[in-house]
Amino acid sequence: MTRTIFVLNGPNLNLLGEREPLIYGSATLADIRDKCLAKAESLGFAIDFRQTNFEGELVESVHQARKAACGIIINPAGYSFTSIALLDALKTFDPPKIELHISNVHAREEIYHKSLVSRVATAIMIGFGPRGYELAIEAMAGMAGAAKA
Repeated sequence: MTRTIFVLNGPNLNLLGEREPLIYGSATLADIRDKCLAKAESLGFAIDFRQTNFEGELVESVHQARKAACGIIINPAGYSFTSIALLDALKTFDPPKIELHISNVHAREEIYHKSLVSRVATAIMIGFGPRGYELAIEAMAGMAGAAKA
């Protein structure tokens, strides 16, 4: 079984560090990627870290994960609340899936309260800031190890 975790990031996350820092913090996506790589390596896992602003590319990444990943950590950003295509793609991925949001979406405007992705997520990480990515990798390593046993 592969020991690769796909970390998928949706639209506008390429702007972390400059976009709404009071909500998302000052860490850039590159900072987060570097921490993810280090955390995964310390746990014996590899990371395939991706970001796209395009729904179809995010769906394609889920399709690629089906043959290459032991788990998916996904911050779908705005697609959390709008993308049935992403929901359907995630339904085809059987290993663990963690939905991740940097901010506490439930403490924000009503539009952010109903994630379609949550319907198929094994677990959800919300509101831990950029540190949530490292926590999600720790959790995924545990879930992927348990699924292997």
